[in-house]
Amino acid sequence: MPRRPLRVTDASEDPLRAALAAVRADLDVPGAFPADVLAEADRAARAPDLPEHDATDIPFFTVDPPASTDLDQALHLARQGDGYRVRYAIADVAAFVAPGGALDAEAHRRVLTLYFPDDKVPLHPPALSEDAASLLPGRTRPAALWTIDLDADGRTLAVDLRRALVRSRAKLDYEGVQRQIDTGAAEEPVALLKTVGTLRERLEADRGGISLNVPEQEIVRQDDGTYALHYRAPRPADGWNAQISLLTGMAAADLMLAYGTGVLRTLPAAPDGAVGRLRRTARALDIDWPHHVSYAALVRSLDPHRPAHAAFLQECTTLLRGAGYTVFHDGVLPPITTHAAVAAPYTHCTAPLRRLTDRYATELCLAAAADRPPPDWVRSALDTLPAEMTTGSRRAGQVERACLDAVEAALLKDRVGEVFEAHVTDVDERRPTRGTVQLTSPAVVAPIEADRPLPLGHPIRARLTEADPVRARVRFAPV
Repeated sequence: MPRRPLRVTDASEDPLRAALAAVRADLDVPGAFPADVLAEADRAARAPDLPEHDATDIPFFTVDPPASTDLDQALHLARQGDGYRVRYAIADVAAFVAPGGALDAEAHRRVLTLYFPDDKVPLHPPALSEDAASLLPGRTRPAALWTIDLDADGRTLAVDLRRALVRSRAKLDYEGVQRQIDTGAAEEPVALLKTVGTLRERLEADRGGISLNVPEQEIVRQDDGTYALHYRAPRPADGWNAQISLLTGMAAADLMLAYGTGVLRTLPAAPDGAVGRLRRTARALDIDWPHHVSYAALVRSLDPHRPAHAAFLQECTTLLRGAGYTVFHDGVLPPITTHAAVAAPYTHCTAPLRRLTDRYATELCLAAAADRPPPDWVRSALDTLPAEMTTGSRRAGQVERACLDAVEAALLKDRVGEVFEAHVTDVDERRPTRGTVQLTSPAVVAPIEADRPLPLGHPIRARLTEADPVRARVRFAPV
C-alpha cells in the first residue's frame, strides 16, 4: 500500500503524550519497579545460577527488530545427514528469578511486557531483560538449549533439551536477513532459515495449520523523536523465523503431553457459522473462494499487499478468538490439547523475558526431558497461571489498540474535514450503516458511520469528522 508518514511532535505538553498517559492510568499499567525488586534483580544479574554444560562453541545468531535489546532467542541451523539440525537457545530466566522472591512476585503482577510508542513496560527489570539475561551478541549467557533434528522434509526426528551456556555471535534484523538470503550473501546457518522455514510451512499446510500474514499498523519512532504510522506486511523471513518458534512450541507441547503435566496454548475449532460468515465476506470483497478450496488453502493464496485481501485477512483473525492457556496434571489430559490455527498441540515457551508463562513451560519441559518431577514452585503456580495470562493478554491487547487510537488521533487532529481514500474493511452485521475503514494513507484504521449500508470491501472516499487525541478517538463518514 502507498505510505505517506505523518508526524506529531514529541513535546511533553503534546496531546499525544497526554493521551498515552491516560492509557496508562485507565488500564492500570504498572509503573516503576519497586526498590526491593530492582535490588534483587541487580544481585541476580551479578550471580546467576549457571549450568555446567558449555555450548559457547556454537555460533548462534539472533533475529529481532533493530532496536530490540530484550533478546529471548538465538538460533543456529546446520545440515545433519539428509536432514537438518535446529539449535534454539532460549533465555533462562529461572537462572535469575528465585521462586517466591520480590522479583518473582512482580513478574506475576505484570505477566507480559507492554509496548507503548514512547516506551515499554517490561516484565522484568532492564538489568535482566535487556542485559544480564538477554542473549546479546558477544556475551556468555545461561539458556535452555533445544536441539531438534529434522528429516529431509522438515519432520521432527529427535528432540533434546538441556540447560547450557551459550554465546550469540551476531544480532541480525529481519530486513537484513531477508536481503542476505535474497542476494545469496547469507552464510549457511542464515541461508538455512529459508530452507527449514519453507519446509515447515509446507508441513503446516499439509496438517491444515494457518499463519495469517495480516498487514499490521506499525507505530514508528523517527530519529527526531516524532512518530509515524505505517502498514507493514510481513516479510518471508518473518514467517521462516516464526516457524522455528512454532517448531519449538510444538516440540515442547509433545514433551509435556508425554510426561503428563504441563501448560498448553489451546484454541478450539471455529464455532458454527464463523466460516460461513467469512465466505460471505469473501464474496463482498470479490475474492474467489471455490467450495472445494479449504479455508487454510485460500488464506495461503492471498496477497496482503492488495487492499481487499488485506481486509479479508484481518477478518480471518476473528477465528483466532478464544485462544487460552490450559493446564493439566499427572497424566489427566484436558479435552482440548490442540491449537486450531497451529493444527497441533502447541505451547508458549520461546519468549520468557517478555511473557510469564514461558518460564513455567520451560521448567516443565526440562523436567520431562530429564524424566524427573518438575520443581514444587512450578507445580504450585500452574493452576493460577491461565487466569493470570488471560488478564495480562487482555490488558496487552487493550494497550496496543489504545496506543494506535491515540497516535491516529494525534496525526489527524489538524485534518478534520479532509477527505481520504479508503476501503471498507468491516461492516456490523446488525447495523450495516456502521463499520470500519482502512485509509490508503496514512496507515489509519477507524470507525465509520453512514446513513445507508456500507459497501464491504469497496473503495470509498471518507471524510474525517473527529480526531481527538485526548479521548484517543477518530471517526469518519462517507462522502
